[in-house]
Amino acid sequence: MSTTLIFVYNADSGPVSGLLDLGHKILSPSTYQCSLCSLTHGPFTEKEAWKEFRQSVGMPMEFLHRDEFESKYDLKFEYPVILKKNSNIEILLTKGEIDTIADLDELILAVKKEISGQA
Repeated sequence: MSTTLIFVYNADSGPVSGLLDLGHKILSPSTYQCSLCSLTHGPFTEKEAWKEFRQSVGMPMEFLHRDEFESKYDLKFEYPVILKKNSNIEILLTKGEIDTIADLDELILAVKKEISGQA
């Protein structure tokens, strides 16, 4: 079975949540609750370097809001979290680890380090 990476954002899905998140990112980015969102997305779209990384990895990836993840997998974690799914689901990077990552380049390096040898 191939490994799938699951990225779970500390935000709920839906247009109202999206608008609230957008406002929070713009008005008070330092207090925004999802460090993974802040690293991978600008105020309106996914960052180009992240998009390029995703396309270059050669590994399936799934991106979910916390409500979507909990509904699909019936599991709960401290969010954001990056998981790897084979026959089971394991934590790749915890909220604490993601929260200490300074920028997108550091996130990409951390993910590459964790998945080396996993494919």
